[in-house]
Amino acid sequence: MGGAVSAGEDNDDLIDNLKEAQYIRTEKVEQAFRAIDRGDYYLDGYRDSAYKDLAWKHGNIHLSAPCIYSEVMEALKLQPGLSFLNLGSGTGYLSTMVGLIIGPFGVNHGVELHKDVVEYAREKLDDFIKNSETFDKFEFCEPVFVVGNCLEISTDSHQYDRIYCGAGVQKDHENYMKVLLKIGGILVMPIEDQLTQITRTGQCTWESKNILAVSFAPLVQQSRADGEKPDTVQLPPVTVRSLQDLSRIYIRRTLRNLANEDSQGKGTVQRVPQKRKRRRCRRRRINTYVFVGNQLIPQMVESEEEEHNEEEHKEVEEEEDRDIGDIEILKQVNMLRDQIMALPLPESLKAYLLYFREK
Repeated sequence: MGGAVSAGEDNDDLIDNLKEAQYIRTEKVEQAFRAIDRGDYYLDGYRDSAYKDLAWKHGNIHLSAPCIYSEVMEALKLQPGLSFLNLGSGTGYLSTMVGLIIGPFGVNHGVELHKDVVEYAREKLDDFIKNSETFDKFEFCEPVFVVGNCLEISTDSHQYDRIYCGAGVQKDHENYMKVLLKIGGILVMPIEDQLTQITRTGQCTWESKNILAVSFAPLVQQSRADGEKPDTVQLPPVTVRSLQDLSRIYIRRTLRNLANEDSQGKGTVQRVPQKRKRRRCRRRRINTYVFVGNQLIPQMVESEEEEHNEEEHKEVEEEEDRDIGDIEILKQVNMLRDQIMALPLPESLKAYLLYFREK
C-alpha cells in the first residue's frame, strides 16, 4: 500500500514529500508526524524501508503507508481534550501521534487482536517517552492498549469523540462501529474499498464522505465452537487524573511557557545545517490501489514528472566541500529539563516531573 509520494532519506524528508503531495495539510498534523520517527517502529534490519510511502508487515506487526496515516490524521480533525479509540491499534504509531494533539486531558485507547503486538506497542511507547528528543515539546495523552477482538467490545462501553479502524469493515459491521461514536464525533474506517469519514450528526443520523480508494485486509472475526460465548473486550476505564498527575502537567506547562518567553525575549534562533540537495521526483496523487496476494500495489493514474537541478551532478562534492563558516549550528538545548533540574525539589520529584527521562 502506498507509493503516492517519493521515498525520503529520513523522517523529515518523508514529511516534506507528504506535504508537497498535499497529504499533510495542517500544521498540527505535520508537527505530530515530525515528532515521531516512523523508523523507530520498524524492527532492526528493516529501517531502510521506513521512509518509503509503502506499508510494511512482519509477522503480526504491521504499519500502513504514510499517505494513508496522513489522510486518517487529517480526516479525524483532532483537537485537544477529545477522546480517541483506535480499533486495530497495532504498533501504536498512530495512537502516539494522536496523543500529541489531544493532549493530557484527552482519552487515548487502543484495541489490538494480537498480544505480542500490544507488547511491542507498549515497548515503543515507553521508548518514545523515555528517549525521544521531542517529547518535552508537547503535552501528551499516553495511549492505553488492551488485547482483544474489536468486534467483541462490551455493549455497555463508553462512546468516543474520534474513532479509527485500521482494518477493512464489512457492511454488516458498519452500524456496530457507529454506535461507539458520540454525537458530533468522527469515525474513519475503510469500508467497501473506500477510506470513509463518517460524522454522527444526531442520535440516528450520520453523514459519510469517501476520502480515498483503498484495500485493507478485513477485520478478523472471532472463531468459536457452537454455543461458546465470545471473549468480551472491556475497554479501559475513563478515569479522573490524580492531583499529583495534574500538578506535573501544570508545572511542566508553566515552565515550558516561561522557557518559550525567555527564548523569544533573547531572540534565540536555532539553525541547522542545510540538507544535501537531491533530485526530487514529483508525482500526482494516487486514488486507487490494486490488491495482489497479500500486497497492496498502487495503480498510477498520472504520469510522473522529474525536477532536474542544474547542479545535480555536483551535489555530492558540494555536500563534502560546503563552507558552513557563516552558519551558526547551535546544539539543541532542552530548556524545560534544565528548568526542572534547577527547582529546589527532591531528586525523586524532579524525576517524576521529567517522566523519569534520562536526557
